[in-house]
Amino acid sequence: MALLPWRKGIVTRIGEEAPLTRRYWIEVQDTAQFDFTPGQFVTLDLPIHEKPARRWRSYSIASWPDGSNVFELVIVLLEGGAGTNYIFNEIKEGSEFTLRGPLGVFTLPQPVEKDLFLICTGTGIAPFRSMVNYINLHNVPHKHIHLIFGCREKCNLLYYDEMRELEEKVPDFHYYPTLSRQEWEGKTGYVHAIYEALAQSMPPAQFFLCGWKNMIDEAKQRILAMGYDRKAIHQELYG
Repeated sequence: MALLPWRKGIVTRIGEEAPLTRRYWIEVQDTAQFDFTPGQFVTLDLPIHEKPARRWRSYSIASWPDGSNVFELVIVLLEGGAGTNYIFNEIKEGSEFTLRGPLGVFTLPQPVEKDLFLICTGTGIAPFRSMVNYINLHNVPHKHIHLIFGCREKCNLLYYDEMRELEEKVPDFHYYPTLSRQEWEGKTGYVHAIYEALAQSMPPAQFFLCGWKNMIDEAKQRILAMGYDRKAIHQELYG
């Protein structure tokens, strides 16, 4: 299959979502409608190295297809990260990105016939935000959807108010934020205990994992140990 061409995108808006985490709205220049499937990503070609493969950084699309040519990314500043340091220091409203996409197969099953466990850490919530909003807007038939989001402190709960609102709007959508470094009114600890308790009765399910490697590796081991098949696990690795 031929590679998609590189395209130009203009940053139309930047917003602060959490400490060291920003939202970037990007308008694709060569089309009036940027089509993608919720869960897909784009690759940015950043001027940070002479070798192409060292310049490319991929980010899941945090918005959902709405018929426009604008999409959203949510990006966290990584200590020592050449890509995110460039984005945070050099990219302003009106700046241009060179991008390729949409790409990837980390997307909802068609049709959605089993419970979905959407398990994420940090900006790994991006593809799941896209999926759940799409399900809501298009009344996609579904079973139970469990979004389990882990981070250190409450200030890092990306899209917190939006997820609470979706929990009220979307039938059988359940949002479980959990904090590993702060006591609060909600759940504390890591994501693993939550999905293990929810799936204790082994309902037919699909598990989608998005975040850092350590979380994904441990989750895969635990889900397999529960008795689920490897084919029930889908992953999108960050970092």
